[in-house]
Amino acid sequence: MKNTTMEKHDFEKKLGQYYALIHETGSNPAALYLDNLAPSGRRSMRSLLNTAMLLLGFDDVLEQQPWHLIEFRHLADLRTILTKAGKSTNTINLTLSAMKGVLGACFSLGLISGDKWLMLREVKPVRGAKLPSGRALSKREAKAILAACKREKSALGTRDGAMIGLMLATGLRRSEVVTVQLDDYNSRNGQLNILSGKGNKQRVALIDVEWRRLIRPWLNLRGREEGYLFNPIDRGGVIANRGMSAQSLYNIVRWRSETAGVGVCRPHDLRRTYVTWLLQAGVDLNTVRQMVGHSSIETTARYDLRDDEAMRRAVKCLGLAYKKSG
Repeated sequence: MKNTTMEKHDFEKKLGQYYALIHETGSNPAALYLDNLAPSGRRSMRSLLNTAMLLLGFDDVLEQQPWHLIEFRHLADLRTILTKAGKSTNTINLTLSAMKGVLGACFSLGLISGDKWLMLREVKPVRGAKLPSGRALSKREAKAILAACKREKSALGTRDGAMIGLMLATGLRRSEVVTVQLDDYNSRNGQLNILSGKGNKQRVALIDVEWRRLIRPWLNLRGREEGYLFNPIDRGGVIANRGMSAQSLYNIVRWRSETAGVGVCRPHDLRRTYVTWLLQAGVDLNTVRQMVGHSSIETTARYDLRDDEAMRRAVKCLGLAYKKSG
């Protein structure tokens, strides 16, 4: 009983020291980590961090968790718990990465020592691979969605067709689509400057003339007033002078695909479609990586959703090559 009381007192003392340091530095490791993420990723990473801390027995508000008390064994236990729960390799490694992100912020704020930070970084990610997620639209399915938007003959249909067309033409993330400004797009040469990419990385997308024809009707409706390229539209058909949310875009893409009869399609599936179409057209993987703004070829490769027919053609070509060599 005496040891338990001493342990509790020691824990409370450490916790008091932690909160004193937080007050002194005027910053919080969880907040510091999340603030450095792109707005589109903060909600999911916050959710992963909350789940992780609950699994480890810490049930306080995220910003009030005693992050400085996290040890190597906690991260190792977390990896084991998530693995036994059947979580995907990606989910487990993303959770560990988020935890290390906050703990790295702890080190930056002087809340943990360099030796402890080096030890925490030694917790290895889970190895493994899984089948590609999501889907890639066929050209017939893509045309069906765009045709359904066009048939509506309304401002909503025109805007939605332009947004979906832009995503198919460039592979933009939904967070990028809703932050694009009118001045970022040159309708004459099809150049689109993407200034709010993931990780604050900027890039340029080039839009072919065929896709520009889908965007032009929306520009005629919207007008040339500066601001966001895509705007909300009220029930009276009035175009608001403000931007849209990423969630609204998600709902629009899903609804348009379902009503067009092609099944469920999400914004990121349009990005997968863009990558798959480029690879089908013979564009090399590294060029595709640059076009979609990925840091590594491995990430881009996971977006390759070419069907079995592509593999059958490749096997047939190999057989013909072998036959000719004989």
